[in-house]
Amino acid sequence: MCRPWLESFILCATKGAFGAALITITLIGAPYAYGGAMPAGPAGTALQVPTYTKDIAPLLAERCGMCHAPGGSSPFSLLTYADAKRHATQIAAATRTRYMPPWKADPENGPFIGQRPLTDEEIERIQQWVTGGAAEGEVGASMGQAYRPSGWQLGPPDLIVTLPQAYTLQPEGTDVFRIFVIPVPVTKTRFVRGLEFRPGNPRVHHANFRLDKTGASRTLDEADPGPGYSGLIPRSAEYPEGHFLGWTPGQVAPLLPKDLSWRLDPHTDLVIETHMQPNGRRESVQPSIGLYLSDTPPTRTPAMVRLSRQNIDIPAGDPQYLVTDSYVLPVDVEVEAVQPHAHYRGRDIRGEATLPDGTTQQLIHIADWDFRWQHVFRFEHPLHLPKGTTLSMRWVYDNSPNNPRNPERPPKRARWGQHSSDEMGDLWIQVLTRNETDLVTLTRQFRTKAAAEDVNGYEAEIERHPDDAGLHDDVALLYLEVGRTDAAAAHFQKSLALKGRSAPAHYNLGTALSAAGRLDQAVEQYRQAIQIDPKYASAHNNLGGVLLAQGKRDEALGEYREVARLRPRSASGLENFSWVLATGPHPSPRDIDEAVDAAERAVGLTARRDARGLDVLAAAYAAAGEFDRAQAAAAAALRLLPAEPLATEIRQRLDLYRQRRPYVAPDPFTRR
Repeated sequence: MCRPWLESFILCATKGAFGAALITITLIGAPYAYGGAMPAGPAGTALQVPTYTKDIAPLLAERCGMCHAPGGSSPFSLLTYADAKRHATQIAAATRTRYMPPWKADPENGPFIGQRPLTDEEIERIQQWVTGGAAEGEVGASMGQAYRPSGWQLGPPDLIVTLPQAYTLQPEGTDVFRIFVIPVPVTKTRFVRGLEFRPGNPRVHHANFRLDKTGASRTLDEADPGPGYSGLIPRSAEYPEGHFLGWTPGQVAPLLPKDLSWRLDPHTDLVIETHMQPNGRRESVQPSIGLYLSDTPPTRTPAMVRLSRQNIDIPAGDPQYLVTDSYVLPVDVEVEAVQPHAHYRGRDIRGEATLPDGTTQQLIHIADWDFRWQHVFRFEHPLHLPKGTTLSMRWVYDNSPNNPRNPERPPKRARWGQHSSDEMGDLWIQVLTRNETDLVTLTRQFRTKAAAEDVNGYEAEIERHPDDAGLHDDVALLYLEVGRTDAAAAHFQKSLALKGRSAPAHYNLGTALSAAGRLDQAVEQYRQAIQIDPKYASAHNNLGGVLLAQGKRDEALGEYREVARLRPRSASGLENFSWVLATGPHPSPRDIDEAVDAAERAVGLTARRDARGLDVLAAAYAAAGEFDRAQAAAAAALRLLPAEPLATEIRQRLDLYRQRRPYVAPDPFTRR
């Protein structure tokens, strides 16, 4: 799925863009030619003719060398005199029209990091150099330094991962999307401050990266005979919380401060979605990724606010299709960066912030959107927005034959979709909150909005691919997230029908039925999952929960005991087992001993950092008559989550322990 790219900037060409654009550029204005006369200076004297070594080489090295360098993402270099002279006419035309270096945002936006377009004087200097004959000048004069060194731009990485086998890009077609999955060989949790991507071939147009700890992406890769696979990225592959991860030619994000690094756990796969453009001949693509690691955990976590519409449906020929979205901030934030995203029919994007006093701050405006030049715009100075500010986006699409980038000739109906021939409309906004409490508030509130919009997108994909069980599973999880339990159950039922005899499919359906309150049906689904796979601990666990809700305590206890046996190092399984033993109406001495033992093992597994485990331990101690230890455990739980809803319940139980009374769980039918 197309998503945002890496937080950085891009100031150079890609994939022969100078040459590819030259036909259009040179037709709209008088072309420059070698050997033209220079304009006269004061009193008829000739102005000094710029030379490559003195005047042009420093510009090309600084503004173009990140792509147009040997081994760079552009197919030709501009860092030697011979190369620059060979492409001199193209350079003049592309810079004169400001097609190069690419900078799509309104110059009044920002200021953004890397916002250094060529000045009028610099453009004129290039024109004069070409018109004057593209002279080399004195060898040894100040030539500047090539932007791209021979090694990694951020320095030697701490870890390099490479696609084990090269992918062969076939010569035909216009757009190829391929998803590569590379295991990251770390044996302990590390923290990443930077990522640098080497595409391995200039035919790679852009890439974005996710992390998958479930193995789901690897399974899809292994099912495809070649390197990588074509299709959709599973929901289990996610961006690190609050971070853009991606690449477009020429951009390398600076290293993050240590307090903003992101987490990388063992057994994680790096999922790389690459967009490649064939050029008429077979090419070999073998990307590498350099990771810059730290052992220091982050102390701050950004949040990502995505304004989006996934019900896009653009009629054929419509030149002014409008999409809008908005969101009111529940807390104060500082905007760090913005990332617009659409495909070929997008023409104009405007992002704004309307403050509570009615004043408006423009975040980003691109009047001539170009899918080929996507970018993350990072503010030089974070933009403060107070609580109550309305963030808004406005996308305009042109699906008419007058849009030169329209991928369909004649135009066809365009709907939301994950392929570049479809359309998307997003504005990603990266923010920092004042504190952790505000981050939780923002993340929870916004997630509900985002999940509801994602449902629209998945339903659109299912309409195209009705027999894709994975899509039904993903949208069912989203329906559970937004509280539409019956819709979730319907999609899990469809997935089960497609998969046939499958323990996870029965388990998933049972989970949705439980959430919908259809407990008898849920019990049947969990039992079928266990019949297929008797060691399915999660099914035993959830079955225990449903049985407990039905008042069948002894049966529930049996299921929880089985979970503890199957997963002796599962803290949640031990907690459930201990809770049922300790909080029953008449626990036996054996029950109490088992409850204390299980609870102590659970808090040991979580290093006493899990509030629920400490709450369970407190209940077990109270059941054993050890009320001082119960009070200490409950107080420790409260210190971990003072603002959480569970805290109210723990305080009520703590009051009982202070009265030297144990906690007894209410009968589920009595509660009703």
